[in-house]
Amino acid sequence: MLTTGQLAPCIIRRSFILHARSRSFAFSLQSIHRFQHTQSPRRKPALRENIYTFPNLLTVSRIAACPALGWAILSDNYAVATGLLLYAGITDWLDGFLARKYRMTSILGTVLDPAADKALVGTLVVTLTMQGLLPFSLASIIVGRDLLLSLSAFYVRYTSLPHPKTFRRYWDFSVPSAEVRPTAISKVNTALQLLLMGSTTISPLLPGVQAGFGLYLKGLQWAVATTTIWSGLSYVFSKDAVRILSNARRLRGPPPNP
Repeated sequence: MLTTGQLAPCIIRRSFILHARSRSFAFSLQSIHRFQHTQSPRRKPALRENIYTFPNLLTVSRIAACPALGWAILSDNYAVATGLLLYAGITDWLDGFLARKYRMTSILGTVLDPAADKALVGTLVVTLTMQGLLPFSLASIIVGRDLLLSLSAFYVRYTSLPHPKTFRRYWDFSVPSAEVRPTAISKVNTALQLLLMGSTTISPLLPGVQAGFGLYLKGLQWAVATTTIWSGLSYVFSKDAVRILSNARRLRGPPPNP
């Protein structure tokens, strides 16, 4: 049996051993935490934006009007078709004006706006060709180019989408990945296409000027065919037509810590 004089040194020695073990355990936990922090860097938050803006709503309404426009042309109701074309032209100007004036621009808007133009032109090309008002060769050039550009857009969306690349994130347009920048010749081509489609749509309403108007339409068709091919090639060879947002963000560097 230990006496009081022998028990005190044992207690002190035991306390010293427990204290040393606790310090060693705390140091081990700290080392593990540091190792995990260095091996698992913080993932950058995905870019998101507000897509529910009034300009985007106007753009979507133009796309939604395309079936009614096609039905009106196929039904020989060119007065209604002309009214829908006027609505499309007004909303096309209005959504751009509101987006710039009230700072409601969005990456989705840069995709939706040309998509609405392509949907409008595509509807007019198909239906007017079915009605015999446009030559089939011109329709093939326009639709063929737009089809190739659409397939390219799906590919760019997949390759530019930040990880994880899931089906749900692919169709989540609040996660932007690439910005489309129309080339100069593409803007000219879109204007000429819309002018041709509008002129062709109202031509049945102007029976008294068919001779001179027909020559005007023929020249416009040649201009549209030329600029359509030219604009398609400009997207292939231009380096600024599509901007990958992840690359632009990497060049700017990470955002400062709050």
